[in-house]
Amino acid sequence: MHSPDVVPPVLAGAVPLAYVEREGIVESVHLGTLAVLDGGRLTGRGDPDVPFLPRSALKPVQAVALLRSGLDLDGELLALACASHSGEPGHIDGVRRILDGAGLTEDDLDNTPDLPLDVQAGAAARAIGTTPAPVLQNCSGKHAAMLATCVAAGWPTTGYREPDHPLQRLIHDTIADLTGVTPFTTTVDGCGAPLFGSTPAGLARAFARIAVAAPAAPEGRVAAAMRTHPWWVGGTGRPVTRLAQAVPGLIAKDGAEGVLAAALPDGRAFAVTVLDGSPRPLPVLAAAVLEGWGAVTEALPAATRVDVLGHGRPVGVVRPAF
Repeated sequence: MHSPDVVPPVLAGAVPLAYVEREGIVESVHLGTLAVLDGGRLTGRGDPDVPFLPRSALKPVQAVALLRSGLDLDGELLALACASHSGEPGHIDGVRRILDGAGLTEDDLDNTPDLPLDVQAGAAARAIGTTPAPVLQNCSGKHAAMLATCVAAGWPTTGYREPDHPLQRLIHDTIADLTGVTPFTTTVDGCGAPLFGSTPAGLARAFARIAVAAPAAPEGRVAAAMRTHPWWVGGTGRPVTRLAQAVPGLIAKDGAEGVLAAALPDGRAFAVTVLDGSPRPLPVLAAAVLEGWGAVTEALPAATRVDVLGHGRPVGVVRPAF
């Protein structure tokens, strides 16, 4: 636990990233860190090498590790392995298809039971008395793919979440390889899987490597799946899905506590962490970076605008601070 007199590095390295305006008045400010890679040059705002927890933004990197271990997935099901899905019927069916392909069932899943993130899917589940279940939780695609990898590699499926399991050791090493940063800590993510610490700069480097990889390489297969099937990475109306749909070729993944990483096919990449944990400014920050690169499409403004509402109507916006 930090002493009250000691400023944590993530706070000391944070700067204003976005302003929330209501009728022209700045109502609040989101602080954080932004790492931007462009032509191999690292820039951004705040300290891009500050230690942080990337949360689910690491899933594409983890998926690369699974493919390196022999997982045989591509297309929409590989995108689902990278997902924090909304729990819509197609997502749940996809998780079951991954499990069935490996000769497994929902009983083999060891992620945290939950109900779907999607409002309509969650309401439908509650209406028929459905109780929280691992297959409905937003990380079930990743966990199903982890289990399928264990089957393919001949590793035990029991204990697959343990940090000393061969699967998790390989994921650890793959994160170190792609980010260029040896994970500084291993804790537990919300779904129960190990969560490895990195830096915003490291996460941006990993996304850049995935984005430019050869099509047949594990990294290239992950990039192709995410580009082609953005709905499977998030869900209907989800900001990360709308962002990827608005910019052809972009790979993007969000994470809990205000994390987002993305990369273009030419290797330009960024990673952002919002200090207060809010995802609210992430679309706006993504748009600001992409606009700075000239990667603007007709669909981008509508996909990334974040309105501030008053009595249900827009009375302000979230604006980037740079």
